[in-house]
Amino acid sequence: MSDRRARIEALLQATFAPENLEVVDESHLHAGHAGARSGGGHFAVTIVSPRFAGQSTVKRHRMIYDALGDMMRQEIHALSIRALAPEEI
Repeated sequence: MSDRRARIEALLQATFAPENLEVVDESHLHAGHAGARSGGGHFAVTIVSPRFAGQSTVKRHRMIYDALGDMMRQEIHALSIRALAPEEI
């Protein structure tokens, strides 16, 4: 597991106590892309947490961006998010 992927998982676990969490490093699929050249990684996150209940998709994404903090500004170039409340699966 990459260090970035492990840090993303740790931050999301600590913030959301998810019932399910999957973080996939897709950086290798974007070799040569401008973001990849600058060092930013590409990741896909699927997360299921009660904290998302009653929240809009936009709010859920903002919550995740906030949880990842500086990583979103420096180490993550692209982030695909699928955030669900438990009753939505």
